[in-house]
Amino acid sequence: MNKEFDEFAEELQKQIFEEAKKAYGEKGFNRWLEMKYMGVIEEPDGHAHVRGKCGDSIDIFLRFDGEKVEDAKFLTDGCASSAICGSFAAELAIGKTSDEIIEITGERIIEEIGGLPEEERHCAFLAAETLQEALNDYMTKQAKERKGEKR
Repeated sequence: MNKEFDEFAEELQKQIFEEAKKAYGEKGFNRWLEMKYMGVIEEPDGHAHVRGKCGDSIDIFLRFDGEKVEDAKFLTDGCASSAICGSFAAELAIGKTSDEIIEITGERIIEEIGGLPEEERHCAFLAAETLQEALNDYMTKQAKERKGEKR
């Protein structure tokens, strides 16, 4: 009885993995299995929390070293697609300047993943919006610091 259950569970796992590979492609599937950049940066230079229409939310944290992003992390309370997209958004930001981050869109995230199911594409746009808001937070802090220095 236990062997039959184990075989059933193993077959079910294979089916789930095959469906996930079809839905997210090889790159997205591998990221789902081994999530990167998930976590919090304490005292980030830029941070944003955005909730999408679907109810999922993503947080993105940025740490800059000079003009470029040194580290980026994300958190989500959402689905696998939100996690995959948040992870790729963080990855795309690392090593980039503010001007380069502005160019990171939902379409760019989908392209980097290798595609998303049509009904999950909004997750990439949520991740991109959150990244842009985190950048805006950073730039606002920078402007306030410069203003304070001039006084």
